[in-house]
Amino acid sequence: MSLMQDYDCVVIGAGVQGSFAAYQLAKQKKKTLLLEQFVLPHTRGSSHGQTRIIRKAYEQDFYTQMMEECYHQWAQLEKDAGVKLYRQTGLLVMGPEHSGDYQLFKNTLQRNKVPTVILTRDNFPQHIPNVILAEGDGALVDVTAGELFADRALKAVQGQFQKLGGVIRDNEKVMEINPGPVVKVTTSGGVYQARSVVITAGPWTNKLLAHTGFQLPLEVVKINVCYWKERAPGTYDVKQRFPCFLVTESVETKEHIYGLPSNEYPGLVKLTPDRHFVLDYHPNYSNIIIGAGFSGHGFKFGPVIGKLLCELCLGEVPSFDLSPFRIRRFQSNTKSAL
Repeated sequence: MSLMQDYDCVVIGAGVQGSFAAYQLAKQKKKTLLLEQFVLPHTRGSSHGQTRIIRKAYEQDFYTQMMEECYHQWAQLEKDAGVKLYRQTGLLVMGPEHSGDYQLFKNTLQRNKVPTVILTRDNFPQHIPNVILAEGDGALVDVTAGELFADRALKAVQGQFQKLGGVIRDNEKVMEINPGPVVKVTTSGGVYQARSVVITAGPWTNKLLAHTGFQLPLEVVKINVCYWKERAPGTYDVKQRFPCFLVTESVETKEHIYGLPSNEYPGLVKLTPDRHFVLDYHPNYSNIIIGAGFSGHGFKFGPVIGKLLCELCLGEVPSFDLSPFRIRRFQSNTKSAL
C-alpha cells in the first residue's frame, strides 16, 4: 500500500462540476487532488460529449441569475485556455402560448432583462426556416444562448487546474471514505487524507455516500433530447439561422424537449425528485461537501457550481442563495445507509 498523502482538499469525480471545484480551490492556493475512477477522458459520466446547450431561459429566476456569472466565467476560461468553448446560436422556446410553463420561461427572461426576440406566426418563418409554428403556440428566442463544446471545455478546465499545481489521478476507484476532522480516502491506487472532501461523482454519488452512512433521493430519468438527421446537409444548420430549441410541452409529451445541432444521443441520468441540484454540506460531517443531481441541465452551470462548492469547502459565505439546493428540502426522503 502506498504511503498516505496529505491534501487540503480531495475532490471525488472529475466531471465538469468536480473539475471546476478543484480549479477554484487551486486558485485559492489550496493543495487539491482530483480523483476519477475511470481513465480520462471517458464516456461513462454525464460531462462527456460534443456539445451542451447553454441558456438563460429558465422557469426560475435563481437559475437565470446564476447563468449571468456562468457566461462571464466560460468566457474567461476561453481566454485563459486559448480555446473556443462557446458558439452562439440562440435558443428557440416554443409551447402553448397560454400554458403555465411557456409563460414562466417568457416572464423570467423579461424580468431579468435577457435579450429576447418574441416571435409570432406571421414573422416566425423569417427568423426560423423549415419549421412551422403550431396554431396556438407561442415562440421566443433567448438570443444569448448557444452551444458549449463539452469535451473541449472539460479538458480546458482540467488543464488550467494542473497549471496551478493541481493533481489529477484517474483510474483510481474510491474503496473507502473514513469521515472525521481529517477525512481519509482509500482508493484502488493509494491512500489520501484531507481537511475536506468534495463529492461530485454523478450516478456513483450514493455509492460513495454509503461510506458515510447517508443516501440522497436520486432517481433515474430519461432526458428528452432531440437530434436530427438532415435530408439536405446544412438545412438545419446554425449557419442557416437554425438555433438550439426547447419545446415546453406538445401533443406527444408534457415533458420538455430539447434539441441542438449534434450527433450525440440521449441517455439515462440521475436527478433529485424536484430536478434541482444538491449543493450542501453532509448532514453529519461539515467537512464533506456534496454536489449532485446535475445531469440533464448542470453542465452549463459548471463554473459557478465549482465556485460555490469551493466556497462551501472553505467555509465562506456562498456567492448565491443556496436554499433551493439544500438537502433539508427533502430530508424526509433521505435515509441512513447504515
